[in-house]
Amino acid sequence: MKLYFTPGACSLAPHIVLQELGFPFELAQVDIPTRKTISGEDYLQVNSKGYVPALQMDDGTVLTEGIVISQFLAEMKPEAGLVPTDSMARYQLQSLLVYLSTEIHKPMGAMFNPNLVADARVATEAQLSKRLDWLVNELGEQQYLFNNRFSIADAYFFTILGWAGMVKFDLSRWPTLEGYRLRIAGRPAVQAAMKQEGLI
Repeated sequence: MKLYFTPGACSLAPHIVLQELGFPFELAQVDIPTRKTISGEDYLQVNSKGYVPALQMDDGTVLTEGIVISQFLAEMKPEAGLVPTDSMARYQLQSLLVYLSTEIHKPMGAMFNPNLVADARVATEAQLSKRLDWLVNELGEQQYLFNNRFSIADAYFFTILGWAGMVKFDLSRWPTLEGYRLRIAGRPAVQAAMKQEGLI
């Protein structure tokens, strides 16, 4: 398998999942502005959407969208427990993943736009704050987001939280999140993925 990634982007989540599962894989770093890999490969020939991540299987099949890739990988090794095997619990996890994608990832990502006008920035921060309030309340005293055990949702949320400093979004209002972030960051698989991406 080959994971196409950009350091610190949402591709970090399936990269963490690959490390957690211990699967052999290759990495191909993508320069998003040029849509080329570091080795010179035309990324648009791999993923015509032009953004990361993409996972290319040994037979050439390509999967895109981070939460889909993470779920696919986790289901290849269910005994690792990164996704539940119970049917209703799987749907509940999918619900959480969609929430992270649409209600946390989307507004956080929007703040990378240098042309975001001040009023839109204020509205985006307000929306994100409201969504984080709900998520932190759901987290409560748990160590992890779903069923109090590490899952693909934690790999994804950790990745998104890493963008806060880059977009100058203050997370100090939610002290719980700092402990959570440090807990996830301390996992050996997370450390390995971040080192491979040059983030630490």
